[in-house]
Formats: sequence, C-alpha cells, structure tokens
Amino acid sequence: MALIGSSIVRDTITMILAGGMGERLYPLTAYRTKPSVSFGGKYRIIDFTLSNCLNSGLRQLYVLTQYKSDSLNKHLYEAWNIFHPELREFIYSIPPQQKIGKGWYSGTADAIYQNVNLLDPEYYNWVLVLSGDHIYKMDYLKMIQYHVEKKADLSISSIVTERDKANRFGVIEIDKNYKVLSFLEKPDNPPEIPSKPGNSLINMGIYVFNISAIKKVFKEMINKEVPYSDFGKNIIPYMIKEGYDVYAFRFEDENRKEKPYWVDVGTLDSYYAASMDLISVNPHFNLYDVDWPIRTRQQQSPPAKTLSHEGERVGRAINSLVTDGTIISGGLVERSILGPSVRINSYSYVTDSIIMDHCNIGRHSRIRRTIMDKNVIVPEGTEIGFDPEEDKKKFKVTDTGIVVIPKNYVFEK
Repeated sequence: MALIGSSIVRDTITMILAGGMGERLYPLTAYRTKPSVSFGGKYRIIDFTLSNCLNSGLRQLYVLTQYKSDSLNKHLYEAWNIFHPELREFIYSIPPQQKIGKGWYSGTADAIYQNVNLLDPEYYNWVLVLSGDHIYKMDYLKMIQYHVEKKADLSISSIVTERDKANRFGVIEIDKNYKVLSFLEKPDNPPEIPSKPGNSLINMGIYVFNISAIKKVFKEMINKEVPYSDFGKNIIPYMIKEGYDVYAFRFEDENRKEKPYWVDVGTLDSYYAASMDLISVNPHFNLYDVDWPIRTRQQQSPPAKTLSHEGERVGRAINSLVTDGTIISGGLVERSILGPSVRINSYSYVTDSIIMDHCNIGRHSRIRRTIMDKNVIVPEGTEIGFDPEEDKKKFKVTDTGIVVIPKNYVFEK
C-alpha cells in the first residue's frame, strides 16, 4: 500500500555528508570544508542541499562534519537554526566521535556506520543520504515515494549523461524496469541505458536505504571481513551481488530548464564556471525561482550602493551580482560577483571575477578573471589577472588562467 507524503516524511531521517576536504578547491578550502565554500555571492555550497531538504518537507537532519568544520558549524547555527525539536524537527552537526573504533570517517559509508545508532527503527523506516557539496534542485520526497513503491532496499538517484563523459563517474547498469544490474566506478567502457543508446546513467551520490537493510548489510560485511567504508566502491556492489533490491531513480530537476542541472564544483575551474553562469543573461541555474527558494544567512547589512563623484568617477555594476553592504564608489564592475560588504574604490576596474566578503579594491586597481577569498585589502594601483607569469609568483593560477587569492591574504608593501 502506497504511503502518503506526510507519513514518509515523518519516517525518514536525513544524513548529509559534509566532511570533504575539497583538495582540488584549495586555497578556498584552506580554512573551511568544501560544503562551506561561498557560492553565488551570499550562499554556501551546502545551502543548496539544505534548501532542497526544506523544500521537500524534510526537517530531521544530521550533518556529518569532519574536516575544518568551524566555518560550517557557525553557518549552520546562524543560517539554519530554524527547526523545533519538540515537533521532531532538528538539524544537528555530528563530528567523528570514535563511537566505533578510534578513527575518523574513512569514507562515505563509514560515516553512516559510525553513526548507525542514530538510525533508530523505532522512529524511522528510511534514511536519505546526501552530499553537501553539489549544486542542484531536487524534491527528495519524489525519490523516497519511488523507493517505497518499488519496495527497494536501496534506491540510487541517477542522471543521464553522454556515454563518452560517463567514465568520470560511478555508472549504473539497469534493466528496462530500472533495477540495477551492476555498479561500475569510473569504467573504461560505460554501459548504455537500454532505451537511450549513446547515454549512460551516472550516480549522483543520493541514496535512500531501508534502515533495516543498511544495518543488515553493515553487519554482514563486517562478519565477512570485507571493506565497507565507501558506498560506490563497497556497499552498492555488495548489495547487488547479494541479491538486495536495488533500483535507480531518474533525477527529476526542479530547476525547470531544458537540460537538467546538477554540478559538482569540485575544481577551481568548475567552481568558476558555475559561478559565472549565474550572471549570464539566461543562467542554467535559476536563483530567482520563488517556488524553490534557496535559504542562507541573511546578514544585517545596508543595501548595496553605487556612488558617482562630480560626474568624472561613476560607480557602475554591469551584468553582475552585487550583495548587501557593498559599495561601488567610482569604480567599474563587469560580469562579476561581489559578496557582502565589498568596497570598490574610485578608478578601479573589476571584470569576470568573484570577490568575496569584506574585500577592499584600492583606487586605480585592475582585477581580471580572479577568485578573491574573504578579507583581502588590495593596495592602490594593483593589477591581477593581466600578467600570468607575475601572478604565478604570488598566487595559485588554474589551467584556464583563473587567479585565486586566499582568505586574509596580505600584499607586500
């Protein structure tokens, strides 16, 4: 018998994996975990997963933290402390606590295993496992309902991609009923979707488990002394081999664009590209959808402001995102994203750049194709992004020429 949505919500616990080091995003991850990196001017990457939960009606959330979690914990408290435990609503940050063994979380599945005591079958039937470092919109309730209707032990959210690009991901082989036949991690020869030649289904890192099933699987794998630390490498192949009912769920995009949007901003270049998409005339990802709001911390800051001085210094922002507290005083900003409380001073020029919170761009400075982390004061007359060889002497420069300036960087006088 199909269950109504409210019953499914009540009987589902959500665990969000948010402990990733994000090494390929360094130096943006020098002081913070990857889900805590700023995105879109005012958001953190994890805000998109958490907003999906809120918009799906899921309000029983555990965020599993690990690496450099101070910034993330602060953000969760300031932006997401909106739930009422007396109504069985909550969001709790759960670090490694050596409940089982003496190690940190050694993988995605091990993070769940070390907190298996939280999966209480007296209260919950299902656990939804999410990654806190992807940008997308998804109604998770649709997936959980699918899982219940299929009478699955595990459901895996999947998205269609071209077969020649699928070898960078975990690839799911299915039959015509979307039952999973095999799971291959970054295969050289990805299997095709039966009904869509030339395309493959890739794993999105979103799972629904029956709590009874995942507990049984952990117990079996430990008894057999086989590795169980990672979902893609260990848990999923084991469940398929042992005859558990594993199904693929076809991703339904709430972004409502022609092409489904799901992005892992795992590298500096992919982070920059996804950010720059937001300022295009018709961005692939819609931040302005009132039916699917993205929540974050609303800082108590004055409105953004542009200043012109006696007609000769005109403060302008063209094709840009400008957040609260920012002042553009006689400078020019083009195709850029300015975080909260940024100051752009007279005669300065910022183009194709991401400038994060509390940065100050000095007079006559020129900044191009740069990601500037928080609290950087740029001296007058500085040029960044115009001479790659000079930039490489001081900063990280990506393969595509994006200059990355770390948080709190101090320029030599």
